[in-house]
Amino acid sequence: MSAMNPLLKLHDRDNVAIAIQALEAGRVIDDMVIKTEVPLGHKVATVSLRSGDRIYKWGVPIGTTTVEISAGDHVHLHNMKSDYLKTYTLEEN
Repeated sequence: MSAMNPLLKLHDRDNVAIAIQALEAGRVIDDMVIKTEVPLGHKVATVSLRSGDRIYKWGVPIGTTTVEISAGDHVHLHNMKSDYLKTYTLEEN
């Protein structure tokens, strides 16, 4: 019996996968080394990305890289920005 893959890729177009368990740095998954700790539910790059590349999850772009990201890197707000448009504004009254 093989162990379940701890990374879930949601769509063929995706360049990130979701950690379905917390991952420790140095762990090897599918010939890819996890570079830093990755919390449960966070994204891991499955390919190397250049600064300015689109990040795809569920087959749709969810953000843009702000720095180069290597396969196995944790992808989160420290190395990407959201491409979602704000749907509300906060106003002081």
